[in-house]
Amino acid sequence: MIDVSVFLGSYPWRRVPGTSPEAVLAAMDRVGITAAWVSHLPSIFWKDPAEGNEWLFEVAAKVARFHAVAAIHPGLPHWEKDLHEAVDRGVVAVRADPGYLGLAPTGGEMLRLVAAVAAAGIPLVSAVRLEDGRGRHPLGVAPELPPSAVRAWLRHDACARIVITHADRGFIEEVHYGSTPAEAARAWWDISWTWGPPDDHLELLLATMGASRFLFGSGQPLRIPETPAARLDLLDLAPADRETITVGNAQQLSTRSTVPA
Repeated sequence: MIDVSVFLGSYPWRRVPGTSPEAVLAAMDRVGITAAWVSHLPSIFWKDPAEGNEWLFEVAAKVARFHAVAAIHPGLPHWEKDLHEAVDRGVVAVRADPGYLGLAPTGGEMLRLVAAVAAAGIPLVSAVRLEDGRGRHPLGVAPELPPSAVRAWLRHDACARIVITHADRGFIEEVHYGSTPAEAARAWWDISWTWGPPDDHLELLLATMGASRFLFGSGQPLRIPETPAARLDLLDLAPADRETITVGNAQQLSTRSTVPA
């Protein structure tokens, strides 16, 4: 399995166990995850999240199972340099979480980043949320990503490939059915926040949208990696569909796309 939503490093609001590279690798082994797209968790909360990228690159270079997802802040003057460096370092994707960056989700900064990442041929990753709002620290006031922003990103650039993590069924359906078929085909969703039994939200989404739109993502160590694995185990999935969700879609996204001239 390839986990597209993994974090390394400490969380600012409380002590979270298992955040070191060694602990994450142990959790991956426990669940049967062979590779992970990793983000540097502390830098999401920094004024310049790209300051954590160098550490992330070094860790990914040492651990073959880690594939770096660099953080970019398109509101800073050097963001294009940060993006070029990330691409040169072979990142699998870049991430930008506008709520944590203090940016308007559909403002000029984010739209310029969407276009630049599309031109680089790699996916843009963004999280709807990192934790349940009921358990947030009083200082954790970043707004959640709205569905309208994802639709705007897909419409802004016809080559943009967008990976959204931590989205629930309602969010996914609002974007998917509010987009054209061509736009919806360039959005992928991890399963870290979709309910399994007894609500069976994931089963319904797979039946109506197809396995090609979904990725295995855990959100570990902020969330328990066994949970999304159990959701898949409880489904009567065809082996080919399970392979698509757990490996195939992530491998497809890992391949640099070619932007038409």
